[in-house]
Amino acid sequence: MEIERKWKIEKLPDGYDAFPFFIIEQAYLCTEPVVRIRRQDQDYFLTYKSKGLLEREEYNLPLTQKAYQHLLKKADGIILTKKRYRIPLPSFAGKPDLTIELDLFFGDYEGLMLAEVEFPTKEAALSFTPPDWFGEDVTFSGQYQNSRLSQGKKL
Repeated sequence: MEIERKWKIEKLPDGYDAFPFFIIEQAYLCTEPVVRIRRQDQDYFLTYKSKGLLEREEYNLPLTQKAYQHLLKKADGIILTKKRYRIPLPSFAGKPDLTIELDLFFGDYEGLMLAEVEFPTKEAALSFTPPDWFGEDVTFSGQYQNSRLSQGKKL
């Protein structure tokens, strides 16, 4: 189960670029349900996600580069590219440490910046107070889901 909130970012925090990052390319074979392929640096995955905004099922399976390249030709819509920084977030309210995944998009969505935080429980997600540099909470709009972005939906 994936429990995740998402925010739009208008201004990057100082020092964000000192943290580890991945270069991600992802494409969608289907958006309902979500079936996605992803290259993350030199690793490849096939992902299934059920419907949902805050909570949804998610399953990841490893792919070979050859399988990824084969499936990429079958993708619908825009191939998304982004740099994902992983910024540790100290524990809050006695909960485990969390990680901010800060996505800086290239290509069709150049300039779009989103932050996601995954939580151990729905209660933790709903009680979370984001850092000051987070912008609008877009979790429940669905407008910024990557599967929707892949379809060229206007922002």
